[in-house]
Amino acid sequence: MKLEKLTTSRKKNKQKLNWIRLAERGRIPHGKHVKYTNPRIIFDGLHWYLTIGVEEVEGKQDASTEGIGVDLGVKSLATVSNGMTFHNINKTPKVKKLEKSIKRLQRKLSRKYEMNKVQIKGGEVRYRKTKNIKKLEFLVLKKRRRLKNICFNHTHHITATLVKAKPKYVVIEHLNTSGMLKNKKLSKAIQEQTFHEFKRQMTYKCAWHGIQLIIADRFYPSSKRCSRCGHVKEKFSLSERMYHCEACGMEMDRDLNASINLKNYAQSMG
Repeated sequence: MKLEKLTTSRKKNKQKLNWIRLAERGRIPHGKHVKYTNPRIIFDGLHWYLTIGVEEVEGKQDASTEGIGVDLGVKSLATVSNGMTFHNINKTPKVKKLEKSIKRLQRKLSRKYEMNKVQIKGGEVRYRKTKNIKKLEFLVLKKRRRLKNICFNHTHHITATLVKAKPKYVVIEHLNTSGMLKNKKLSKAIQEQTFHEFKRQMTYKCAWHGIQLIIADRFYPSSKRCSRCGHVKEKFSLSERMYHCEACGMEMDRDLNASINLKNYAQSMG
């Protein structure tokens, strides 16, 4: 939760903290069955936040008998075996415009630093940080924070939607992200997708709702396997967006086919 009326000013923050007004009301549970632990105050360069651990006993929710498989990718962030598809937020005009604005500000900031370059004794070069530079740095930080919040909010929306469907289990693949980043053409797009954050959110949200989260083996051929007959292709390039099975003739979107295979992975485990 975000704290209101706290600034970076030393004079204004000299008084003792007493009761504070929260920016988000009604979000913290209270009562005899609730236990509060590990309070922390965090400053991220823009805002102050108070974080509190809450232990609360919740009743078990009835899950449906159907499980789902979730395939993560670059074109779409998540494709679900039930046909749901969640788009890549980084390709939207809103995010692209914000990224362009950040680049423009960074170039302006770089020029300001070059203008305030000072050479001291010994040939060492130093930069004077003027008030205008500090203002620009704060503005860049603010826009970067906004970009991060947009992406995190999108991931939270997806994971919450999946969990609210109350599946019996959720299967996601164990991605070799470090290996995927070696692809120079796709490394930036893969890094922006924050697959680790998706996995982190699914882990604790599934635990909250009593849903089993299954991580498929890294070498499980979810993309190369036919979801109908089980035939596995020897080669399947990333440029091929449709899966065509040579054995049974099935044609399907490659991401949807992979998500169905992930769902079947849990069934094969018994």
